[in-house]
Amino acid sequence: MKAIVTDIQRFSLSDGKGIRTTVFFKGCNMHCLWCHNPETISKKSELMYYDNKCIACGKCFSVCPNHAHILADGKHIIDRTKCTSCGKCSAICYAEALVMCGKSMTCEDIMKEIRQDIPYYQNSGGGVTLSGGEILCQAEFVQELIHICHNENIEVAVETNISLSFSKIENLLKSTDLIMCDLKIYDEAEHKKYTGISNCTIIENLKKIDTLNIPFIVRTPLIPGATDSIENISAIANYIKDFKNLERYELLNYNPLGASKYQGLSKENSFEGARPFDTQQLKVYENLLSDAGISFKIV
Repeated sequence: MKAIVTDIQRFSLSDGKGIRTTVFFKGCNMHCLWCHNPETISKKSELMYYDNKCIACGKCFSVCPNHAHILADGKHIIDRTKCTSCGKCSAICYAEALVMCGKSMTCEDIMKEIRQDIPYYQNSGGGVTLSGGEILCQAEFVQELIHICHNENIEVAVETNISLSFSKIENLLKSTDLIMCDLKIYDEAEHKKYTGISNCTIIENLKKIDTLNIPFIVRTPLIPGATDSIENISAIANYIKDFKNLERYELLNYNPLGASKYQGLSKENSFEGARPFDTQQLKVYENLLSDAGISFKIV
């Protein structure tokens, strides 16, 4: 069994307790307009082009079987209608201007990376975090990887949008040590507008997750003009605050670092120019959540 993985990030401190190794899986059933990891949305491997690294050697033009590399007004661009992401151009791009995103890996391939950090997990109370994209898009593989980690006494946290029916995800969630799940927007119409899907299943699943007796964290990314209204944050906080197994509610400050990835994929960035919230703005949310009586963290 294999899965498509975009990255394995070691020494992570923001994806659960302690020092962690975070595995990012490719493929997501949501299409959030602000996604700061747009390379994880498609289930397939993709070619990314960073023009600031290009040294204009021309080798990619000569090896591309579909002539997807072209010059337009003196600028090197990729015709995405012709590119099949075969990887031939990235293989000879020594400047790393052309990079393939998405690697097919077995559980053992991933475990070789994970095992290197076991001493750090033991000393810090950390472990492995499985993220995406959306892990539920490769659920069978993820379930097997969790099983292997637990057999080697490695704790596993998951990051998921919990948007599938509970019957399909219950067993996977039961096998984890920490669940980090998103509720981005409380209003269903607004949620569908910005993510492409309804939030009704997500909201119902939160109730069911609370019955699993597994600690969980609910998170909302702060996206200017989309998720950041006082009404939205207040509605989410009021809905989840009495869950008995809720560890905390997290607000994730806007992350603009995905801008270069949109360029690399030749995709439109709907939130280009948006910036993180400053300390004064974050204080407003801090006061709101303190008044709501909910345990929270603003990251």
